[in-house]
Amino acid sequence: MVVSLRSWVANEGGKHLVLLGMCISRASASVLNLNCSLVLLPMCRSLLTLVRGTHTVSSRETRRLLDKSKTFHVACGVSICIFSVVHVSAHLANVVNFSASYSEDFPALNLARYKGEDPKLIILTTIPGVTGVFLVLILFLMFTSSSYCVRLSNYEIFWYTHNLFIVFYIILMVHMVGGALKYQTNIKAHPPGCLAANHSSTSQRGDGLERAEGEERRCGEEARFRPHYPQTWLWVSGPLCLYCAERFYRYLRSSDPVTIVTVVRHPCDVVELRMVKKNFKARPGQYVVLNCPGVSSFENHPFTLTTCPTDNKETFGIHLRVVGDWTERFTQMLLPQPRMDLEILPMVQQRRYPKLYIDGPFGSPSEEVFNYDVSVCVAGGIGVTPFACVLHALLDGWTGFRLQRLYFVWVCRELQSFYWFAELLCALHHKLWQENRPDYFNLKLYVSQKDNLQSMSEEKYRPLTSRLLVGRPRWKLLFDEIGKTNKHKRVGVFCCGPKGISKTLHKLCNSARSSGTTFEFNKESFS
Repeated sequence: MVVSLRSWVANEGGKHLVLLGMCISRASASVLNLNCSLVLLPMCRSLLTLVRGTHTVSSRETRRLLDKSKTFHVACGVSICIFSVVHVSAHLANVVNFSASYSEDFPALNLARYKGEDPKLIILTTIPGVTGVFLVLILFLMFTSSSYCVRLSNYEIFWYTHNLFIVFYIILMVHMVGGALKYQTNIKAHPPGCLAANHSSTSQRGDGLERAEGEERRCGEEARFRPHYPQTWLWVSGPLCLYCAERFYRYLRSSDPVTIVTVVRHPCDVVELRMVKKNFKARPGQYVVLNCPGVSSFENHPFTLTTCPTDNKETFGIHLRVVGDWTERFTQMLLPQPRMDLEILPMVQQRRYPKLYIDGPFGSPSEEVFNYDVSVCVAGGIGVTPFACVLHALLDGWTGFRLQRLYFVWVCRELQSFYWFAELLCALHHKLWQENRPDYFNLKLYVSQKDNLQSMSEEKYRPLTSRLLVGRPRWKLLFDEIGKTNKHKRVGVFCCGPKGISKTLHKLCNSARSSGTTFEFNKESFS
Protein backbone atom coordinates (compact mmCIF):
# COMPACT_ATOMS: atom_id res chain seq x y z
CA MET A 1 0.00 0.00 0.00
CA VAL A 2 2.89 2.34 0.80
CA VAL A 3 4.45 1.56 -2.57
CA SER A 4 1.16 2.31 -4.32
CA LEU A 5 0.82 5.63 -2.49
CA ARG A 6 4.35 6.65 -3.41
CA SER A 7 3.71 5.67 -7.02
CA TRP A 8 0.50 7.77 -7.10
CA VAL A 9 2.26 10.76 -5.60
CA ALA A 10 5.11 10.47 -8.10
CA ASN A 11 2.87 10.08 -11.16
CA GLU A 12 -0.47 11.75 -10.34
CA GLY A 13 0.15 13.85 -7.21
CA GLY A 14 1.67 16.81 -8.99
CA LYS A 15 -1.26 17.07 -11.40
CA HIS A 16 -3.82 17.01 -8.59
CA LEU A 17 -1.86 19.56 -6.56
CA VAL A 18 -1.81 21.88 -9.56
CA LEU A 19 -5.56 21.49 -9.97
CA LEU A 20 -6.16 22.05 -6.24
CA GLY A 21 -3.98 25.16 -6.20
CA MET A 22 -5.76 26.54 -9.26
CA CYS A 23 -9.19 25.93 -7.70
CA ILE A 24 -8.23 27.61 -4.42
CA SER A 25 -6.64 30.60 -6.11
CA ARG A 26 -9.62 31.06 -8.44
CA ALA A 27 -12.17 30.75 -5.62
CA SER A 28 -10.31 33.18 -3.35
CA ALA A 29 -10.00 35.61 -6.28
CA SER A 30 -13.80 35.62 -6.62
CA VAL A 31 -14.17 36.44 -2.92
CA LEU A 32 -11.60 39.21 -3.30
CA ASN A 33 -13.47 40.66 -6.29
CA LEU A 34 -16.65 40.84 -4.22
CA ASN A 35 -15.03 42.45 -1.18
CA CYS A 36 -12.95 44.89 -3.23
CA SER A 37 -16.19 46.15 -4.75
CA LEU A 38 -18.14 46.32 -1.47
CA VAL A 39 -15.41 47.96 0.61
CA LEU A 40 -15.87 51.26 -1.24
CA LEU A 41 -19.62 51.61 -0.73
CA PRO A 42 -19.57 52.40 3.04
CA MET A 43 -17.18 55.26 2.32
CA CYS A 44 -19.69 57.05 0.07
CA ARG A 45 -20.74 59.31 2.91
CA SER A 46 -22.89 61.68 0.88
CA LEU A 47 -24.78 58.77 -0.63
CA LEU A 48 -25.46 57.26 2.80
CA THR A 49 -26.60 60.63 4.12
CA LEU A 50 -28.93 61.04 1.14
CA VAL A 51 -30.41 57.59 1.63
CA ARG A 52 -30.86 58.20 5.35
CA GLY A 53 -32.62 61.50 4.83
CA THR A 54 -35.08 60.34 2.15
CA HIS A 55 -38.47 58.81 2.78
CA THR A 56 -37.48 55.70 0.86
CA VAL A 57 -35.76 54.46 4.02
CA SER A 58 -38.78 54.54 6.30
CA SER A 59 -37.72 51.66 8.51
CA ARG A 60 -35.73 52.49 11.63
CA GLU A 61 -34.01 49.11 11.37
CA THR A 62 -32.77 50.01 7.90
CA ARG A 63 -31.41 53.34 9.10
CA ARG A 64 -29.65 51.58 11.97
CA LEU A 65 -27.97 49.31 9.44
CA LEU A 66 -26.60 52.41 7.73
CA ASP A 67 -25.03 53.35 11.07
CA LYS A 68 -22.92 50.19 10.79
CA SER A 69 -21.24 51.38 7.60
CA LYS A 70 -17.86 51.69 9.28
CA THR A 71 -18.16 48.19 10.76
CA PHE A 72 -19.08 46.84 7.33
CA HIS A 73 -16.08 48.62 5.80
CA VAL A 74 -13.76 47.08 8.39
CA ALA A 75 -15.29 43.63 7.85
CA CYS A 76 -14.69 43.88 4.10
CA GLY A 77 -11.12 45.02 4.71
CA VAL A 78 -10.40 42.10 7.03
CA SER A 79 -11.93 39.70 4.50
CA ILE A 80 -9.66 41.14 1.80
CA CYS A 81 -6.62 40.55 3.98
CA ILE A 82 -7.63 36.98 4.91
CA PHE A 83 -8.44 35.84 1.39
CA SER A 84 -5.38 37.61 0.04
CA VAL A 85 -3.29 35.32 2.23
CA VAL A 86 -5.22 32.32 0.83
CA HIS A 87 -4.85 33.60 -2.73
CA VAL A 88 -1.12 34.27 -2.40
CA SER A 89 -0.47 30.91 -0.71
CA ALA A 90 -2.30 29.05 -3.46
CA HIS A 91 -0.39 30.88 -6.18
CA LEU A 92 2.93 30.23 -4.46
CA ALA A 93 2.10 26.53 -4.58
CA ASN A 94 1.04 26.96 -8.21
CA VAL A 95 4.36 28.55 -9.17
CA VAL A 96 6.29 25.68 -7.59
CA ASN A 97 4.09 23.14 -9.38
CA PHE A 98 4.43 24.99 -12.68
CA SER A 99 8.18 24.73 -12.41
CA ALA A 100 8.25 21.10 -11.28
CA SER A 101 5.52 19.85 -13.65
CA TYR A 102 6.59 21.69 -16.78
CA SER A 103 5.39 19.96 -19.94
CA GLU A 104 7.13 20.47 -23.28
CA ASP A 105 3.96 19.37 -25.05
CA PHE A 106 2.06 22.47 -23.88
CA PRO A 107 4.59 25.24 -23.19
CA ALA A 108 2.00 28.00 -23.70
CA LEU A 109 -0.08 26.64 -20.81
CA ASN A 110 2.67 27.01 -18.24
CA LEU A 111 3.99 30.14 -16.56
CA ALA A 112 7.43 28.54 -16.33
CA ARG A 113 9.65 28.75 -19.37
CA TYR A 114 11.49 25.48 -18.71
CA LYS A 115 11.41 22.63 -16.26
CA GLY A 116 12.96 23.42 -12.89
CA GLU A 117 12.89 27.21 -13.32
CA ASP A 118 13.41 29.12 -10.08
CA PRO A 119 9.94 30.04 -8.69
CA LYS A 120 11.25 33.41 -7.49
CA LEU A 121 12.31 34.19 -11.05
CA ILE A 122 8.81 33.32 -12.30
CA ILE A 123 7.25 35.71 -9.77
CA LEU A 124 9.61 38.60 -10.52
CA THR A 125 9.45 38.33 -14.34
CA THR A 126 5.69 38.00 -14.92
CA ILE A 127 2.95 40.61 -14.73
CA PRO A 128 0.82 38.69 -12.19
CA GLY A 129 3.88 38.09 -10.01
CA VAL A 130 5.23 41.65 -9.94
CA THR A 131 1.82 43.29 -9.50
CA GLY A 132 0.94 40.72 -6.85
CA VAL A 133 4.03 41.67 -4.83
CA PHE A 134 3.07 45.36 -4.93
CA LEU A 135 -0.54 44.59 -4.00
CA VAL A 136 0.55 42.55 -0.98
CA LEU A 137 2.93 45.31 0.12
CA ILE A 138 0.25 48.03 -0.14
CA LEU A 139 -2.30 45.85 1.62
CA PHE A 140 0.14 45.15 4.44
CA LEU A 141 0.80 48.87 4.95
CA MET A 142 -2.90 49.71 4.94
CA PHE A 143 -3.79 46.90 7.32
CA THR A 144 -1.07 47.56 9.89
CA SER A 145 -1.60 51.32 9.91
CA SER A 146 -5.34 50.83 10.49
CA SER A 147 -4.80 49.39 13.95
CA TYR A 148 -6.18 51.34 16.88
CA CYS A 149 -2.78 52.00 18.43
CA VAL A 150 -1.39 53.53 15.22
CA ARG A 151 -4.47 55.70 14.66
CA LEU A 152 -4.31 56.90 18.26
CA SER A 153 -0.58 57.64 18.34
CA ASN A 154 -0.14 59.04 14.83
CA TYR A 155 -3.26 59.60 12.78
CA GLU A 156 -1.24 60.97 9.86
CA ILE A 157 0.30 57.54 9.21
CA PHE A 158 -3.15 55.99 8.99
CA TRP A 159 -4.44 58.75 6.74
CA TYR A 160 -1.62 58.72 4.19
CA THR A 161 -1.26 54.93 3.97
CA HIS A 162 -5.00 54.44 3.66
CA ASN A 163 -5.05 56.69 0.63
CA LEU A 164 -2.83 54.15 -1.10
CA PHE A 165 -6.08 52.45 -2.07
CA ILE A 166 -5.93 54.53 -5.27
CA VAL A 167 -2.63 52.89 -6.24
CA PHE A 168 -4.04 49.54 -5.07
CA TYR A 169 -6.94 49.62 -7.52
CA ILE A 170 -4.74 50.79 -10.40
CA ILE A 171 -2.34 47.89 -9.87
CA LEU A 172 -5.29 45.54 -9.41
CA MET A 173 -6.55 46.41 -12.89
CA VAL A 174 -3.10 45.58 -14.29
CA HIS A 175 -2.85 42.41 -12.23
CA MET A 176 -5.94 40.88 -13.78
CA VAL A 177 -4.60 41.12 -17.36
CA GLY A 178 -1.57 38.95 -16.61
CA GLY A 179 -3.19 35.78 -17.92
CA ALA A 180 -1.92 33.24 -15.37
CA LEU A 181 -4.90 30.95 -15.95
CA LYS A 182 -5.65 29.87 -19.53
CA TYR A 183 -8.19 27.75 -21.38
CA GLN A 184 -8.02 25.83 -24.65
CA THR A 185 -9.66 27.47 -27.66
CA ASN A 186 -9.58 24.57 -30.17
CA ILE A 187 -11.02 21.62 -28.28
CA LYS A 188 -12.75 20.20 -31.37
CA ALA A 189 -9.56 20.15 -33.46
CA HIS A 190 -7.44 19.07 -30.50
CA PRO A 191 -9.64 17.09 -28.08
CA PRO A 192 -8.19 16.07 -24.70
CA GLY A 193 -6.24 12.79 -24.96
CA CYS A 194 -5.52 12.94 -28.68
CA LEU A 195 -2.07 12.12 -29.98
CA ALA A 196 0.05 14.25 -32.24
CA ALA A 197 1.38 12.78 -35.48
CA ASN A 198 4.98 12.81 -34.24
CA HIS A 199 4.18 11.60 -30.71
CA SER A 200 7.23 9.73 -29.40
CA SER A 201 5.31 7.21 -27.33
CA THR A 202 3.82 5.39 -30.33
CA SER A 203 7.12 3.69 -31.17
CA GLN A 204 7.35 2.21 -27.69
CA ARG A 205 4.01 0.47 -27.62
CA GLY A 206 3.40 -3.26 -27.61
CA ASP A 207 1.97 -5.33 -30.38
CA GLY A 208 -1.56 -5.02 -28.98
CA LEU A 209 -1.41 -1.28 -28.94
CA GLU A 210 0.03 -1.16 -32.48
CA ARG A 211 -3.05 -3.01 -33.72
CA ALA A 212 -5.32 -0.42 -32.08
CA GLU A 213 -3.30 2.53 -33.34
CA GLY A 214 -5.57 3.07 -36.28
CA GLU A 215 -8.57 3.37 -33.99
CA GLU A 216 -7.05 6.18 -31.91
CA ARG A 217 -7.91 9.77 -32.67
CA ARG A 218 -5.18 11.92 -34.08
CA CYS A 219 -4.90 15.66 -33.32
CA GLY A 220 -5.93 17.89 -36.18
CA GLU A 221 -3.68 20.76 -34.99
CA GLU A 222 -1.60 21.90 -32.08
CA ALA A 223 -3.40 22.94 -28.92
CA ARG A 224 -3.92 26.68 -28.56
CA PHE A 225 -4.57 28.45 -25.26
CA ARG A 226 -5.88 31.88 -24.32
CA PRO A 227 -6.00 33.64 -20.95
CA HIS A 228 -9.38 33.81 -19.21
CA TYR A 229 -11.35 36.99 -19.81
CA PRO A 230 -10.63 39.41 -16.92
CA GLN A 231 -13.59 39.71 -14.55
CA THR A 232 -12.24 41.95 -11.80
CA TRP A 233 -13.17 45.15 -13.59
CA LEU A 234 -16.78 43.90 -13.86
CA TRP A 235 -16.93 43.78 -10.05
CA VAL A 236 -14.92 46.88 -9.23
CA SER A 237 -15.75 49.38 -11.97
CA GLY A 238 -19.30 50.17 -10.77
CA PRO A 239 -18.51 50.91 -7.09
CA LEU A 240 -15.25 52.59 -8.08
CA CYS A 241 -16.99 54.96 -10.50
CA LEU A 242 -19.68 55.66 -7.89
CA TYR A 243 -17.06 56.44 -5.27
CA CYS A 244 -15.10 58.71 -7.66
CA ALA A 245 -18.28 60.57 -8.62
CA GLU A 246 -19.18 60.99 -4.95
CA ARG A 247 -15.72 62.31 -4.11
CA PHE A 248 -15.85 64.73 -7.04
CA TYR A 249 -19.21 66.01 -5.80
CA ARG A 250 -17.79 66.45 -2.32
CA TYR A 251 -14.80 68.29 -3.76
CA LEU A 252 -17.04 70.77 -5.55
CA ARG A 253 -19.23 71.21 -2.48
CA SER A 254 -16.28 71.90 -0.19
CA SER A 255 -14.29 74.07 -2.60
CA ASP A 256 -15.52 77.34 -1.07
CA PRO A 257 -13.85 78.18 2.27
CA VAL A 258 -15.95 79.00 5.31
CA THR A 259 -15.89 82.28 7.17
CA ILE A 260 -14.79 81.91 10.78
CA VAL A 261 -16.87 84.21 12.98
CA THR A 262 -15.65 83.57 16.52
CA VAL A 263 -13.20 81.33 18.34
CA VAL A 264 -13.67 80.72 22.07
CA ARG A 265 -11.30 78.85 24.36
CA HIS A 266 -13.07 76.74 26.99
CA PRO A 267 -11.67 74.94 30.02
CA CYS A 268 -9.89 71.58 29.71
CA ASP A 269 -8.29 72.36 26.30
CA VAL A 270 -11.54 72.70 24.36
CA VAL A 271 -11.99 75.27 21.61
CA GLU A 272 -15.34 76.40 20.19
CA LEU A 273 -15.42 77.45 16.56
CA ARG A 274 -18.34 79.38 15.02
CA MET A 275 -18.50 79.60 11.22
CA VAL A 276 -20.70 80.74 8.33
CA LYS A 277 -21.01 79.24 4.85
CA LYS A 278 -23.40 80.12 2.10
CA ASN A 279 -26.25 77.65 1.49
CA PHE A 280 -25.06 75.36 4.27
CA LYS A 281 -27.85 73.32 5.84
CA ALA A 282 -27.60 70.62 8.46
CA ARG A 283 -29.71 68.62 10.89
CA PRO A 284 -29.01 68.04 14.59
CA GLY A 285 -26.71 65.09 15.11
CA GLN A 286 -24.81 65.42 11.84
CA TYR A 287 -21.07 66.00 11.49
CA VAL A 288 -18.68 67.74 9.10
CA VAL A 289 -15.13 67.04 7.95
CA LEU A 290 -12.59 69.84 8.38
CA ASN A 291 -9.60 70.57 6.19
CA CYS A 292 -7.12 73.30 7.04
CA PRO A 293 -4.44 73.69 4.33
CA GLY A 294 -2.30 75.68 6.74
CA VAL A 295 -1.95 72.58 8.91
CA SER A 296 -2.11 69.84 6.26
CA SER A 297 -3.49 69.97 2.75
CA PHE A 298 -4.47 66.31 2.65
CA GLU A 299 -5.65 65.61 6.19
CA ASN A 300 -9.38 65.70 6.96
CA HIS A 301 -10.87 65.28 10.43
CA PRO A 302 -14.53 64.78 11.40
CA PHE A 303 -16.22 66.93 14.05
CA THR A 304 -19.81 66.87 15.23
CA LEU A 305 -21.87 70.00 14.82
CA THR A 306 -22.77 71.52 18.18
CA THR A 307 -24.98 74.20 16.61
CA CYS A 308 -26.85 74.05 13.32
CA PRO A 309 -27.91 76.93 11.09
CA THR A 310 -31.57 77.91 11.41
CA ASP A 311 -33.94 80.36 9.74
CA ASN A 312 -32.93 83.04 12.23
CA LYS A 313 -29.17 82.49 12.26
CA GLU A 314 -26.75 81.23 9.64
CA THR A 315 -23.88 80.38 11.96
CA PHE A 316 -22.96 76.84 12.88
CA GLY A 317 -20.30 75.62 15.23
CA ILE A 318 -18.15 72.80 16.51
CA HIS A 319 -16.26 72.04 19.71
CA LEU A 320 -12.88 70.36 19.39
CA ARG A 321 -10.58 69.05 22.08
CA VAL A 322 -6.85 69.70 21.65
CA VAL A 323 -5.53 66.15 21.45
CA GLY A 324 -2.85 65.24 18.93
CA ASP A 325 -0.60 67.09 16.51
CA TRP A 326 -3.30 68.25 14.10
CA THR A 327 -5.57 69.84 16.71
CA GLU A 328 -2.57 71.45 18.43
CA ARG A 329 -1.33 73.11 15.24
CA PHE A 330 -4.87 74.09 14.26
CA THR A 331 -5.51 75.69 17.65
CA GLN A 332 -2.24 77.61 17.47
CA MET A 333 -3.34 79.08 14.16
CA LEU A 334 -6.76 79.99 15.53
CA LEU A 335 -5.49 81.43 18.81
CA PRO A 336 -1.86 82.49 18.32
CA GLN A 337 0.13 83.71 21.27
CA PRO A 338 0.34 87.54 21.40
CA ARG A 339 3.67 88.92 20.26
CA MET A 340 5.30 91.09 22.92
CA ASP A 341 7.66 92.79 20.45
CA LEU A 342 4.86 94.62 18.68
CA GLU A 343 4.48 98.31 19.47
CA ILE A 344 0.71 98.37 19.12
CA LEU A 345 -1.87 97.52 21.71
CA PRO A 346 -3.34 93.99 21.70
CA MET A 347 -6.85 95.34 21.25
CA VAL A 348 -5.82 97.03 18.05
CA GLN A 349 -4.37 93.85 16.56
CA GLN A 350 -6.62 92.36 13.93
CA ARG A 351 -7.08 88.62 14.27
CA ARG A 352 -6.56 86.73 11.04
CA TYR A 353 -7.94 83.21 10.90
CA PRO A 354 -6.53 80.47 8.68
CA LYS A 355 -8.32 79.32 5.56
CA LEU A 356 -10.70 76.48 6.40
CA TYR A 357 -12.77 74.12 4.27
CA ILE A 358 -15.57 71.86 5.41
CA ASP A 359 -17.12 68.83 3.76
CA GLY A 360 -20.59 67.72 4.73
CA PRO A 361 -22.82 67.51 6.58
CA PHE A 362 -22.97 63.73 6.98
CA GLY A 363 -25.48 61.58 8.79
CA SER A 364 -24.91 59.87 12.14
CA PRO A 365 -26.92 57.78 14.64
CA SER A 366 -27.65 60.88 16.76
CA GLU A 367 -30.13 62.04 14.13
CA GLU A 368 -32.50 59.34 15.38
CA VAL A 369 -32.88 60.98 18.81
CA PHE A 370 -36.04 62.76 17.67
CA ASN A 371 -37.57 59.60 16.14
CA TYR A 372 -38.22 57.85 19.47
CA ASP A 373 -40.92 58.65 22.02
CA VAL A 374 -38.26 58.37 24.72
CA SER A 375 -34.53 58.83 24.17
CA VAL A 376 -31.55 58.40 26.49
CA CYS A 377 -28.40 60.34 25.56
CA VAL A 378 -25.23 59.23 27.35
CA ALA A 379 -22.08 61.30 26.85
CA GLY A 380 -18.57 60.84 28.16
CA GLY A 381 -16.41 63.98 28.23
CA ILE A 382 -16.14 65.62 24.82
CA GLY A 383 -18.58 62.97 23.54
CA VAL A 384 -21.31 65.44 24.49
CA THR A 385 -20.92 67.27 21.17
CA PRO A 386 -23.46 65.18 19.15
CA PHE A 387 -26.13 65.87 21.77
CA ALA A 388 -25.33 69.56 22.17
CA CYS A 389 -26.88 70.20 18.77
CA VAL A 390 -29.98 68.27 19.87
CA LEU A 391 -30.27 70.47 22.96
CA HIS A 392 -29.85 73.59 20.81
CA ALA A 393 -32.70 72.38 18.58
CA LEU A 394 -34.98 71.97 21.61
CA LEU A 395 -33.98 75.41 22.86
CA ASP A 396 -34.65 77.00 19.47
CA GLY A 397 -38.16 75.54 19.46
CA TRP A 398 -37.88 72.93 16.71
CA THR A 399 -41.22 71.25 16.05
CA GLY A 400 -42.52 68.28 14.12
CA PHE A 401 -40.59 65.55 15.88
CA ARG A 402 -41.77 62.54 17.84
CA LEU A 403 -39.70 62.91 21.01
CA GLN A 404 -41.74 63.23 24.20
CA ARG A 405 -39.08 62.74 26.88
CA LEU A 406 -35.30 63.06 26.89
CA TYR A 407 -32.90 61.61 29.47
CA PHE A 408 -29.48 63.24 29.33
CA VAL A 409 -26.55 61.69 31.24
CA TRP A 410 -23.15 63.39 31.05
CA VAL A 411 -20.08 61.88 32.72
CA CYS A 412 -16.91 63.97 33.00
CA ARG A 413 -13.61 63.49 34.77
CA GLU A 414 -13.26 67.15 35.76
CA LEU A 415 -15.89 69.56 36.98
CA GLN A 416 -14.64 72.30 34.65
CA SER A 417 -15.78 70.28 31.62
CA PHE A 418 -19.43 71.00 32.40
CA TYR A 419 -18.82 74.68 31.68
CA TRP A 420 -18.61 73.86 27.96
CA PHE A 421 -22.40 73.75 27.74
CA ALA A 422 -23.49 74.92 31.18
CA GLU A 423 -25.32 77.97 29.83
CA LEU A 424 -27.09 75.83 27.22
CA LEU A 425 -28.30 73.34 29.84
CA CYS A 426 -29.53 76.10 32.15
CA ALA A 427 -31.30 77.94 29.34
CA LEU A 428 -33.10 74.76 28.24
CA HIS A 429 -34.06 74.03 31.86
CA HIS A 430 -35.59 77.50 32.34
CA LYS A 431 -37.41 77.30 28.99
CA LEU A 432 -39.10 74.00 29.83
CA TRP A 433 -40.08 75.21 33.30
CA GLN A 434 -41.66 78.31 31.81
CA GLU A 435 -43.61 76.09 29.40
CA ASN A 436 -44.73 73.89 32.33
CA ARG A 437 -42.87 70.84 30.94
CA PRO A 438 -40.30 70.05 33.65
CA ASP A 439 -40.51 66.29 33.06
CA TYR A 440 -39.61 66.57 29.39
CA PHE A 441 -35.88 66.91 30.09
CA ASN A 442 -34.25 64.70 32.75
CA LEU A 443 -30.67 65.78 33.42
CA LYS A 444 -27.98 63.91 35.37
CA LEU A 445 -24.37 65.07 35.64
CA TYR A 446 -21.59 62.88 37.03
CA VAL A 447 -18.04 63.94 37.88
CA SER A 448 -15.78 60.94 38.36
CA GLN A 449 -12.66 62.64 39.74
CA LYS A 450 -13.05 63.29 43.47
CA ASP A 451 -9.70 64.99 44.12
CA ASN A 452 -9.79 68.78 44.57
CA LEU A 453 -13.50 68.75 43.86
CA GLN A 454 -15.22 72.12 43.81
CA SER A 455 -18.81 73.12 43.18
CA MET A 456 -20.41 75.28 40.54
CA SER A 457 -21.03 78.14 42.93
CA GLU A 458 -22.35 80.65 40.42
CA GLU A 459 -25.98 81.56 40.92
CA LYS A 460 -26.88 81.11 37.27
CA TYR A 461 -25.72 77.48 37.38
CA ARG A 462 -27.96 76.50 40.31
CA PRO A 463 -30.10 74.11 38.18
CA LEU A 464 -26.94 72.15 37.40
CA THR A 465 -25.65 72.06 40.96
CA SER A 466 -28.74 70.23 42.18
CA ARG A 467 -28.28 67.56 39.47
CA LEU A 468 -24.54 67.08 39.94
CA LEU A 469 -23.46 63.75 41.41
CA VAL A 470 -20.02 62.55 42.44
CA GLY A 471 -18.83 59.16 41.17
CA ARG A 472 -19.82 56.95 38.28
CA PRO A 473 -23.40 56.18 37.25
CA ARG A 474 -25.01 52.96 38.40
CA TRP A 475 -26.23 52.06 34.96
CA LYS A 476 -28.42 49.09 35.86
CA LEU A 477 -30.38 51.04 38.47
CA LEU A 478 -30.69 53.94 36.05
CA PHE A 479 -32.06 51.71 33.28
CA ASP A 480 -34.45 49.97 35.69
CA GLU A 481 -35.80 53.38 36.72
CA ILE A 482 -36.25 54.45 33.09
CA GLY A 483 -37.91 51.13 32.27
CA LYS A 484 -40.43 51.45 35.13
CA THR A 485 -41.26 55.02 34.16
CA ASN A 486 -41.75 54.14 30.46
CA LYS A 487 -43.38 50.71 30.50
CA HIS A 488 -44.00 48.90 27.22
CA LYS A 489 -42.25 51.61 25.23
CA ARG A 490 -39.35 51.54 22.79
CA VAL A 491 -36.52 53.67 24.19
CA GLY A 492 -33.61 54.80 22.04
CA VAL A 493 -30.23 54.76 23.81
CA PHE A 494 -27.52 56.92 22.23
CA CYS A 495 -23.94 56.79 23.41
CA CYS A 496 -20.83 58.76 22.53
CA GLY A 497 -17.98 58.09 24.90
CA PRO A 498 -15.36 55.59 26.05
CA LYS A 499 -15.58 51.93 25.07
CA GLY A 500 -16.21 50.87 28.66
CA ILE A 501 -19.44 52.84 28.85
CA SER A 502 -20.52 51.68 25.38
CA LYS A 503 -20.04 48.00 26.20
CA THR A 504 -21.95 48.32 29.48
CA LEU A 505 -24.88 50.11 27.86
CA HIS A 506 -24.93 47.64 24.97
CA LYS A 507 -25.23 44.70 27.36
CA LEU A 508 -27.98 46.41 29.35
CA CYS A 509 -29.94 47.19 26.19
CA ASN A 510 -29.78 43.53 25.11
CA SER A 511 -30.93 42.19 28.49
CA ALA A 512 -34.62 41.42 29.02
CA ARG A 513 -36.78 43.79 31.08
CA SER A 514 -39.67 42.78 33.32
CA SER A 515 -41.34 46.12 32.60
CA GLY A 516 -41.63 45.28 28.89
CA THR A 517 -39.53 48.28 27.89
CA THR A 518 -37.33 47.78 24.83
CA PHE A 519 -33.99 49.59 24.71
CA GLU A 520 -32.36 50.07 21.31
CA PHE A 521 -28.64 50.84 21.43
CA ASN A 522 -27.15 53.39 19.01
CA LYS A 523 -23.45 54.23 19.14
CA GLU A 524 -21.91 57.32 17.63
CA SER A 525 -19.11 56.45 15.22
CA PHE A 526 -17.38 58.54 12.55
CA SER A 527 -16.52 56.86 9.25
